[in-house]
Amino acid sequence: GVGVQTVQKTDYAFEMASSNIRYGAGVSREIGMDLQNLGAQNVCLMTDRNLSVLPPVKAVLESLAKNGIQYKVYDNVRVEPTDTSFKEAIAFAKNGSFDVYVAVGGASVIDTCKAANLYASHPDPRLPGLCQRSNRQREASDRSLPTTAGTGSETTGVAIFDFESLKAKTGIASRAIRPTLGIVDPIHTLSMPERVAANSGFDVLCHGMSYPIAGNVKSHSAKGYSVEHPLVPHGLSVVLTSPAVFNFTAPSCPERHLEAAEILVPVYPVYLSSGAVTDSVLRSGTVTDSVLRSGADIRQVKREDAGAVLADTLRHFLFDLAVEDGLWRRASNQTVTHDNTSEDDLSELFEASMKIY
Repeated sequence: GVGVQTVQKTDYAFEMASSNIRYGAGVSREIGMDLQNLGAQNVCLMTDRNLSVLPPVKAVLESLAKNGIQYKVYDNVRVEPTDTSFKEAIAFAKNGSFDVYVAVGGASVIDTCKAANLYASHPDPRLPGLCQRSNRQREASDRSLPTTAGTGSETTGVAIFDFESLKAKTGIASRAIRPTLGIVDPIHTLSMPERVAANSGFDVLCHGMSYPIAGNVKSHSAKGYSVEHPLVPHGLSVVLTSPAVFNFTAPSCPERHLEAAEILVPVYPVYLSSGAVTDSVLRSGTVTDSVLRSGADIRQVKREDAGAVLADTLRHFLFDLAVEDGLWRRASNQTVTHDNTSEDDLSELFEASMKIY
């Protein structure tokens, strides 16, 4: 008989690759000892101008000085980097002959440091080479110390930037630029401005639609961010569409959406007024019951209502955190676009996100 060839239509395996991670309160103070043991001769420390005067950078610099590490500081990283800001950091790195790179900041700092390390180690004539998958070997050793709760950049071989001439958000994708070590110190989150803390937390939510929102910004001034250019923070661009998106995705797995609604416990306004979440509380890893409020009561909720329940829970959560009322605030002086306007579902999700409350 005629043989029938079966084509497998689903994935049968997955692979995980990540940086080495060291986690703990105060671990930033170990960076100098690490670099001394590594035999570092000339260290490049990258950060941004706001962070350069805050406790996270101060702790790292004190550790480097204590251990006799020679270093230079680049503090001109742009929040939401562009190809232009990447080029400036790359020029600094090329002139420094550094053997170790240390990034202290959020994803903007860490991604900029990755690109600088790549181009200083393997010079290319043109920046567009960054937009391709790299087959390069390992760059100079790279330590990343995230100062926000949402980045995750310390674990990936990806560096994202806005390519200004193309009006597109793109980047590098290569395991070679994944940080050698991520040093995650939860104490650093205490020095974040209020809005930065909220927006970095939002980064765990739905992605994809955030890129055209942030990439098309022309005039929006982000609250709590001391920058001179228009900016829609990544976490804010993520969260503005979250009620509509989760209402749309709920039929795929109602149980998980209901679970999310149940465990989404707003604590933010309470701890701001009470001061209950302090350095000592964070170190102990506990938050008292008096600080917490319950999430959604899902005991009598039908599966088909899971999306609406989670969307409403998110709306209450965002209202408590004083998040702006939808994309119309972003779109008053700009057009929010996406790659394929013929996709009815995507268009409807954008429209549903124009106003949240």
